[in-house]
Amino acid sequence: MAKSNYITRQGWSALNKELKFLWKEERPKVTQAVSDAAALGDRSENAEYIYSKRRLREVDRRVRFLTKRLEVLQIVDYNPKQEGKVFFGAWVELEDENGEVKQYRLVGCDEFDPAKNWISIDSPVARALIGKSVDDEVMVETPSGRITLYINRIWYENI
Repeated sequence: MAKSNYITRQGWSALNKELKFLWKEERPKVTQAVSDAAALGDRSENAEYIYSKRRLREVDRRVRFLTKRLEVLQIVDYNPKQEGKVFFGAWVELEDENGEVKQYRLVGCDEFDPAKNWISIDSPVARALIGKSVDDEVMVETPSGRITLYINRIWYENI
């Protein structure tokens, strides 16, 4: 399954901020650390040099990834026409068959965060919710079997 290129404006801003930090602050520090460690002599047994080079590769890899990813991401802003239905960026309050209530926000795959209850738009639950309204029942295929979810509430944060 291909991942979608949708992202919220705040998600795009966070990735862009990370890219700028890595490029303007972190990379120059790490580059200087590599240079300083290299000046100490024998590089083959110089732990500081080896660590710094490894860290520089990690920073460069992340910079390349973020640069390419930010080029293809499509920011999806809130639109008042979305009210009453589940679309990208929505917060949804769901109730399962056991009466357990949970709230989730549908976001892009680059910004999903289980700790915040942000789920990827590409997840089975999110795909099943798209276009649904309050009081709709949704059947979702999960690895542990089919579950039924009931939509109690839908809202959007207009940032």
